[in-house]
Amino acid sequence: MNLKTKILLALKWIFICVLIGILSGSASAFFLITLEFVTQYRIHHDWIIWLLPIGGLLVGFSYYYLGKDVVKGNNLLLEEYENPKQIIPLKMAPLVFFGTIITHLFGGSAGREGTAVQMGGAIADQFTRIFKLDDSERKTLIILGISAGFASVFGTPLAGAVFALEVVYFSKINLKSILLSFIVAYAAYFTVEIWQVKHTHYSIPLVPEITATNLFYTLICGILFGFAALLFSRSTHFWGLLFSKTIKYPPLRPFVGGIILAITIAGFGFSKFSGLGVPVIVDSFTNTNAWYDFLLKILFTGFTLGAGFKGGEVTPLFFVGATFGSALSLVVPMPIALLAGMGFVAVFSGATHTPIACTIMGIELFGIESGIYIAIVCVIAYLSSGSVGIYKSQIVKGPKYKLYQKWF
Repeated sequence: MNLKTKILLALKWIFICVLIGILSGSASAFFLITLEFVTQYRIHHDWIIWLLPIGGLLVGFSYYYLGKDVVKGNNLLLEEYENPKQIIPLKMAPLVFFGTIITHLFGGSAGREGTAVQMGGAIADQFTRIFKLDDSERKTLIILGISAGFASVFGTPLAGAVFALEVVYFSKINLKSILLSFIVAYAAYFTVEIWQVKHTHYSIPLVPEITATNLFYTLICGILFGFAALLFSRSTHFWGLLFSKTIKYPPLRPFVGGIILAITIAGFGFSKFSGLGVPVIVDSFTNTNAWYDFLLKILFTGFTLGAGFKGGEVTPLFFVGATFGSALSLVVPMPIALLAGMGFVAVFSGATHTPIACTIMGIELFGIESGIYIAIVCVIAYLSSGSVGIYKSQIVKGPKYKLYQKWF
């Protein structure tokens, strides 16, 4: 390949990155604006929770009659990366957008990253046909879609780029994919900035000195956060399996689940566990949460997603980690904000097998001062969270995989 051909090839991929970044970033911006609107509407009209079963029917029917081939969501992206078969249908984007908005409008407990990642992946994969790319290049496109979706929805371009690489198993990634993942992440991130969509800001004002005692407590917290991640992953899979076994007609699963959720949330005053729960996450950095808050969020999110409602798992993982860390401040002599911040990223690390991306995310969100604590707790949570994460189709390799092969 001569120099001119290499330059043209590089320009082509940069052009593709910019296009994916702009399109995915714009989709995420519109999604975040819409999500904020329906969230505020639900908060000010709490009676709407009683319509959750109807919302469940709408989601169930839409996927059963229009989206059987995209119902796997994030797992479909991972499967297509590992074993490319067919281009991901573009309809994945509007379907997951609709399903997530309905879920949040009526009060289901879910996240948002899954939606942005699926929209990004579906948009990116369309360039396979446009540019007549082969399977190897398709893999790069899927990475770009994941990177753009994650970076744009959370406002963390570095973490988004690394997450896309790490979640599909880092050691099989080539140099081209690494460079392009960072380019598309920043393109998507700045697109959202141009649309003037704001992201939530968190702060860890006090970071203690690194001492043997503090490192010991960090180690213990990391193990506990890993167990929380394990419980979250198993809970989501458990409810999904239970619903699929007991209710054979898929559209009825979110309908029945919606009835149970509406009665439980409205009848017992559990509205704080509806939706994303961002206000609770923010509050956990300054005020101690009840020890059971993180367990209830695991229960409600696992039940919501297992029943067939749509959204993501990551923001609920943030909720679980931050509230658990906040509660640990009662017995762990470390600043509450630091404990909440460590839990915020560590539970996410354990549930997605992405300790590098989560460490970078923690530094992007909380500052470099807490970097050592963040890195340690993310790695420990990753190692102690079991071999099964929230993504069933994720291929787990590396030291953790070998450790579990040997001992379990």
